[in-house]
Amino acid sequence: MSKKNEYEKYVKTKTPMRKLWPDMRRAFIVGGGICLVGQFILNYCEKAGLSKDISAGWCSLLLVLCSVVLTGFGIYPQIANWGGAGALVPITGFANSVAAPAIEYKKEGQVFGIGCKIFTIAGPVILYGIVTSWCLGLIYWIGKVIGVV
Repeated sequence: MSKKNEYEKYVKTKTPMRKLWPDMRRAFIVGGGICLVGQFILNYCEKAGLSKDISAGWCSLLLVLCSVVLTGFGIYPQIANWGGAGALVPITGFANSVAAPAIEYKKEGQVFGIGCKIFTIAGPVILYGIVTSWCLGLIYWIGKVIGVV
């Protein structure tokens, strides 16, 4: 048996087997729960007389705040572990990905700990989000100049 085959066999024994349908059900429950809380915040703000834009801002702000606080207490990582992508895809997952390294590396100091490590997970998301939006903005601008848009 070649080393490659041995290695593939070893990897198969160590790789956890996931069950697709239960994982998707848990992701749906967690993601749906986050969206339900967000919709409740949005409706509450609108009923309080705030405009739709201001309500959306408060909704995002409160969801991010809740995510960071739950991350600080070690609760959000447990939710993410159980709910998978349902907890990691919404804005709360992004807030968790920024807060978790800051909490983990705070013992290394403000500059070399938090300052250097805070965007280790979220950095690529921010980078590619900015680059993609810039490219799409350029395409939109070119479309307006030539009269397509």
